[in-house]
Parts: sequence; C-alpha cells; structure tokens
Amino acid sequence: MTDSASDQSVTAGILVIGDEILSGRTKDSNSGYICEYLSEVGIEVREIRTVPDVSAMIVEAVDALRERYTYVFTTGGIGPTHDDITADAIASAFGVGIDIDERAVALMRHRYPNADLTSARLRMARIPQGADLIENAVSGAPGFHIGNVFVMAGVPRIMQSMLDEIGSRLKTGRRIFSETINAPMPEGKIAEPLAKIAEAHPDVQIGSYPHFDGTRFLTQIVVRSRETDKLAAAKSAVEAAVAELTVPDK
Repeated sequence: MTDSASDQSVTAGILVIGDEILSGRTKDSNSGYICEYLSEVGIEVREIRTVPDVSAMIVEAVDALRERYTYVFTTGGIGPTHDDITADAIASAFGVGIDIDERAVALMRHRYPNADLTSARLRMARIPQGADLIENAVSGAPGFHIGNVFVMAGVPRIMQSMLDEIGSRLKTGRRIFSETINAPMPEGKIAEPLAKIAEAHPDVQIGSYPHFDGTRFLTQIVVRSRETDKLAAAKSAVEAAVAELTVPDK
C-alpha cells in the first residue's frame, strides 16, 4: 500500500449501479466485500448508495460522493449490453469525452487473441478521456480510475480482481481494530449499560446486533477503535456488564 498518514482519516463512498440490484433479481455482495477490504487498510466507508441504470441518477450520486469522500468505488454497468451506461455517466460527471481506448482493446485482445471483438464487446473498451485503466485478470475487459472515482465491474469475482489491482494506488489511513463480545441475552437487556459505556469511551464505536438462534434472543456486541488500548478498555467494560447481567436472578 502507499504511505499512510497516522492521523489522517481516509474515507470512501460506494455506489452500486444496476436495475437488477433494485429489483431483487441480483443480490449485492460487492459492497460488503469492499467494506471489509477497505477497513483492513484503514479506509472508512461512510456511505453506500444504490441507483438504477439511469444516467442522471448515476451522475448525481457520483458528484455527491466524490465531493464528500476521499474515494468513490462503483460497481456495475460496464458490460457489453445497451443498459451498461456507467462509463458514459462517469464521463458526463467529469465533463470529458468517451471513446474506444486502444489500451483497453489491447488488454482484451491479449486475453482473447482469437476472439472477434464485436461492437458489443468493444463497448467494454470505451473509457472516459484522461482515465487510467484498472486491469481485469479474470475476463480482460478493464475498469477505470478517474479523479478519485474507481469504476469496477458488477460480477463479484471480477470486481474482487479489480480491487486487488488498485490496492497499491490507495492512500491508506489508520486501521480500525475491532473486537466482538457475545451476550446471551436480548438487546434490550444490555442497551442501558452499553449506552453508559459508549459515553465513557467516546473514541470507541460500540454496536449491538441482536439475533435469534432458534430458541432464544442473543446479542453480538462489536467494539471498534483505531486505538488498541482504548479498544481493550471498552471491551473489558462490555464484558463486565455482560457478566453482571448473566448472574442468575439479575
């Protein structure tokens, strides 16, 4: 990774593009993967949006996110079909032209030397002017990077390959560490103690996530911080609260 600044917060927004996501036909797994990947290198994802294959909505979302965050990562809409309009929308957002990029064509020909690059396939070689390519080790057709926006495929395996390829380009921040405490009780029972712990540990994020195991309600408590000593202190406080509340007749 590139140099990281010890006190600098590096932030990101994720834009998921596609009618199929909003209709429920395709389940979005990419945003969760990106969040985990970025968290490991100290980049904090602060917003995730999903928009349909509508140019104006893509432009509006890209403009808002790139103004607000260090990086924007988009997935979807850069394939060979008529409704793959992400590249055109990104070009519009940046006010630049778009055309077939010979660098992209070369990558595709290298991957498929004997394939016929039809007009449909060549749609995947249309890149906004001034953009850098994101190589695609899975199927050849690249994504691209322009300004602080990284445009990637929607197919999870291809997106993951592209994310690995751009990792070295990213400015990283301080890693956020986390610990998980399992509480054998409903969320409501632990809510008041957690509120007090959160107030006493302002540099630690504390989240509670209830679930049902088939017979009883349980709560998973996650504490997160960039400071390992503060994380440890908050974790100990949560564990003590859980232990007290699990004493019989409490």
